[in-house]
Amino acid sequence: MTFDWKYMLSLLSNIDFWLAAVVVVKLSVLTWLISIALGFLLALAKQSSRPGLQLPASGYIWFFRSLPLLVLLIFVYNLPQIFPATSVVLGDPFYAGLIALVICETAYIAEIHRGGLISINKGQAEAARALGLSFTGTQWRVVIPQALRVALPTLANEFISIVKLSSLVSVISLTEILMVGQRLYSQNFLVLETMAAVAFYYVLIVTVFDCLLKQLERYLDVSKRKTVAAPNVESLDLDIMPTSPRSVETTPWQGPALQASKLHKAYNDIEVLGSVDLQINPGEVVSIIGPSGSGKTTLIRLLNGLEKLDNGEIKINGQPFIHLQRQGAQKPVFVEHAKHRLDIGMVFQSFNLFPHLSVMGNLLLAPRYHALAPLPELKQQAYQLLRKVGLLEHAFKYPHQLSGGQQQRVAIARAMMMRPKIMLFDEPTSALDPEKVGEVLQVIEALASEGITMIIVTHEMNFALKVSDRIVFMEKGRVVCDDTPQALRSGQHPRVEAFLKDVALT
Repeated sequence: MTFDWKYMLSLLSNIDFWLAAVVVVKLSVLTWLISIALGFLLALAKQSSRPGLQLPASGYIWFFRSLPLLVLLIFVYNLPQIFPATSVVLGDPFYAGLIALVICETAYIAEIHRGGLISINKGQAEAARALGLSFTGTQWRVVIPQALRVALPTLANEFISIVKLSSLVSVISLTEILMVGQRLYSQNFLVLETMAAVAFYYVLIVTVFDCLLKQLERYLDVSKRKTVAAPNVESLDLDIMPTSPRSVETTPWQGPALQASKLHKAYNDIEVLGSVDLQINPGEVVSIIGPSGSGKTTLIRLLNGLEKLDNGEIKINGQPFIHLQRQGAQKPVFVEHAKHRLDIGMVFQSFNLFPHLSVMGNLLLAPRYHALAPLPELKQQAYQLLRKVGLLEHAFKYPHQLSGGQQQRVAIARAMMMRPKIMLFDEPTSALDPEKVGEVLQVIEALASEGITMIIVTHEMNFALKVSDRIVFMEKGRVVCDDTPQALRSGQHPRVEAFLKDVALT
């Protein structure tokens, strides 16, 4: 028997095959999209530190990755025998197949998402938290776009698998491509010709969607985007820099801008910070110095709530910001008054810019999220800050297109967009090449001269002595010295003098 090419080619215009192909596309796309959404929630639950979320999520993934799809399809389709009320939905083979596929694929896609989530540096979530974004806002605006970009090639591959798995739905009598083929070759016994046509329809669907997904992948890859031209400076009104606070207090606070009392932090029962008191007055610049491992970074992270303190309290303008709420013999509950988070700006040593957003996107993300002002006003403020830090011509570049010094200056501008009352700097120059340190320090020095309240953790001793009103020296988790730069230079504190002896002071 010879292969009947004429018959096979005639099947390529068969209306039943094309209608079945539409069914496969609808089933596959719906399964993929629903599973992506549910799989992300499942991945978050599995990543959770709460056993009530983590254990059920892990159990779901384990069970439905172990269960054959064919068994699940037959079970779901016949479920109305046990629960007759479900026949309204499950009596339709399309919806029965869709539900079974979603149940199965959600388990697989959850693990794909988890791989994407693990790949995102935790500094991204910390930067979003420092900007006052909620957990949901952080996931939606920062984590999900980056995780999807990482996971997209694997998700695209999973879509192709779903298209091919849709053929199994024929066992519950859904009229899809394979079932149409089976019906035809049972009538004319031309099995090879009919299966060749079936293969054509599956290959066509996979090829079309593979091209579309590759286009999406290229679109999400910011490294391949062309740089947008810098804004025309002459068309921008940059003469007036807004200095008004986000909200006006009815009674101005006359006391400390920040007050930390008896802060304590330990990791695995090893004390890192012990009973630290710190008071910062409005407009004061305080540098925190000390040997590595002295607790400087831990202190500044506690001040911003990025680490949970084990004891003590923190006040902003006399109002409680972070404290422990004790109830009898129960473990103290960590309490943070989130409304004060926007009063504190944070600049990280590793920049923590959002790589999927342009420079302008980084500056506008948090103010738009908090609806601090209309978008045109926010853009104006962003342009002004970029000019202030010398990066106006780079407004539409992406972080990977900037040098380390430029990225850190963008990070400073991003924090300043929130108009914070206090700025925290955690080793802002430690990740920079020596030649880039100066440009960042100049920006910080300019901010200090404007009377902005600042706390700076730094190893740049000459800078600290020059710009600071006070210098706090820490060692072994304790404040050893808290005095003026003049006092430190005069040798009044022997331990600090010993620490500075190898520094070429200017």
